[in-house]
Amino acid sequence: MHKLIEIKPIPDYQIWIRFEDGSEGIVDLSHLKGKGVFAAWGKTIAFEQAYIDSESGALAWSKNLDIDPLNLYLKINKISFYELTLKEVH
Repeated sequence: MHKLIEIKPIPDYQIWIRFEDGSEGIVDLSHLKGKGVFAAWGKTIAFEQAYIDSESGALAWSKNLDIDPLNLYLKINKISFYELTLKEVH
């Protein structure tokens, strides 16, 4: 499990994140703005209201608007899911 422990929204729909294993970095989410459920950013939900959901551990803005932490982990570590599974097996 790749547990998010700290987040900080920064300008232009980017977010700094830190994981329990010490991995950290900035993820640019601007490509999601205005698309699907993310259209809520700037309308009913402010991007800056991001939090770590206590039940799922996801980066969330509401119960219906979240991003799985594994996707964020892969993004900041610049690895694929396949590479991660190989790393965890060895």
